[in-house]
Order: sequence, then C-alpha cells, then structure tokens
Amino acid sequence: MAIGAAPAPAVVGQGLRVAGRIARRSRAIAPASICWLDTAVDPRPPIVTNEQIADILEQVAERLEAQHANIYRIDAYRAGAAVVRRHETSIQDLARAEGREGLDALPQIGSSLSGSIDEIAHAGRLRLLERLDGRLSPVELFKTVPGIGEELAERIHRELDIDTLEALEVAAHDGRLDAVAGFGPRRLEAIRDILATMLARSSRGRARRFEELRQAGAQVSAPETAEARPDVRLLLEVDRAYREKVEADELPRIAPRRNNPEGAAWLPILHTYEDGWHFTALFSNTDRAHELGRVRDWVVIYFERDGHEGQCTIVTEYRGPLVGKRVVRGREDDVAALEGLPPPESHEVT
Repeated sequence: MAIGAAPAPAVVGQGLRVAGRIARRSRAIAPASICWLDTAVDPRPPIVTNEQIADILEQVAERLEAQHANIYRIDAYRAGAAVVRRHETSIQDLARAEGREGLDALPQIGSSLSGSIDEIAHAGRLRLLERLDGRLSPVELFKTVPGIGEELAERIHRELDIDTLEALEVAAHDGRLDAVAGFGPRRLEAIRDILATMLARSSRGRARRFEELRQAGAQVSAPETAEARPDVRLLLEVDRAYREKVEADELPRIAPRRNNPEGAAWLPILHTYEDGWHFTALFSNTDRAHELGRVRDWVVIYFERDGHEGQCTIVTEYRGPLVGKRVVRGREDDVAALEGLPPPESHEVT
C-alpha cells in the first residue's frame, strides 16, 4: 500500500495561559496542594474570545497548507474558524458548560475539530499548532503543567527520558518522579491531580493510559469506550513512506526550537491520510535521540481519527529476533506477529 503526502499552539498570552491552567484545575485540588505555586498568578479563568479561537484555527490551516496536508483537513479548520467567528455567544463558555458534546453540535464542527477548540478554550493554546511550528518539545510540553518550570522540565526530560504528559503521569505514580530533585510529597500530589484533570478531557490513548496507571498503582476508573489506534502494518507503512520521501527530498521542512541553535529549517514533516487516520510524521528531535545519534532513525508519528488521537515512535531494533527490523515502540509483539517471529523477551530499545 503506497502512501502519498496528504493531510496534517498558539499562546493567547503567557499570563492568560498560566492563570487559566491553575484556575480551571483548582476546584479539583485542595488549596494546600497548590500553595507552592506562584501566588502572584491571577487565579481567574483565562478569557479566550471567539476571535482568538478562530485565529488559532486559521493558523493551523495555514501551517497545514504550507506543509502539503490533506485539502479536506485544511478546509475543515478554515470552516471551523468561520463558524467560531460567527457564533453569537462565547465558544469558551459553551466548551466549559457542555464540553465536547456541545462543540460537536455546532455546524461543520466534527469530533477532531471539537477537540482542538476544547483545548484552546481550556488552555488558551493548541499543541497541534505548536507541533506544526516545531515548538512542541518535551520540555515545552512539561512546562504547560502548573508548577513545572524550565529547569524542572529539563531535569524530568533528561533524567526520566520521557516525552509525553501521559508518561509523566505514570512516572508521578510509579515512584520515578519522586526521585527527581525538586519533587516533595506535596508537589507530587498536586502534579498528580493536575495531570489527571488535564488528561481527563484528552482522547489520547485512554485505554493504554488506564492500564499503565493501574500497573503503577494509581486508583483510576476504566475508560467507558475502547481505544482506537492504527494497525501496526499501517504505522510501519507511514514510517516507510516518510523515510523514502526524506531521502528523495520531497518534504517541506520546519525549524524546531529545541536542539537547533542556528534556527535552521532542517526537520522534514509529512502529513498523510489513510484508512480514516490523519498522520503526521517527523524525526525525533529529543535530547536522547541526539545523544545516541538516532535522530534520523527514530520517527515519531502522531495520529488522529474521529477524536481518537495518540503518538508512537518507530525505531530500528538492535537486538533479539527483530534485529534490523523497524518496530513500533510498545507494540513489539504485534510487529513480531506481523513478521511471523516469536515475541521479543525485552522491549527495551537502546
């Protein structure tokens, strides 16, 4: 199956973003749990106007168009921006009162777009736009969590080698985050509560997140609906298509902010659409990938369909029965089954 190039935040204000994150989560956290946060931060909820939400959606459409994404996805974001701009009442109030269901009921707003609008309404920013701009490094992502600043985010990324909020949440429950300097019992408890609130609205790997948290000893409720994720064969095909197009110099490039002191546009990005999934693929730009010299081997793939979203990393295996094969981290057994090989004993990739 051949895949061609097809489909693929903004900050409303620094004070706006930080204030909003703390304010909207404070109801779920005891006051004592957040007394270590910056007391100068305005506790009021962030105010995000319809115009600001529409502007962010239009910026997404512009980036997707420049990066040769699927025309229907581009049009969807532009149409969504127009709907939001014309809406007579506050979209932010609607998102807070009725959530994704209320947003889904708007004309021309599907489940994917409603997720983006909901994130802007609650956070004043959109991770998708930051990713398209090359601004969403693991450190920047961790800094979106109230109470985690630049230095602490750097330490987490360096010492734990994790790069998602879901992985950070698991680390907060299994003891690893407690071992990072700067985390006492009260801060750890607050981070757990904040992450639970942040990720409760997300559709990113709910079933997998539940299982990982359960294994880490957290008291969590099972997701109501089954998790959807792309087939391993499809992910490997996207990986193959991305690397082939990189070699042929057929992809647009973005300038990531991290590990890029010269500000060069060196990172190729692919948007493609297959079997109902929107995929975005690009090389890993993490510190770990650079330290090990694996930047052009590790491929990060983001995927989204009907509100179900997630990400995975595909690498070349260097040991065991899958040596020399491209494998999806965390799904090595599925890759082995696809190759007709016995499952590997260890899933560690070095």
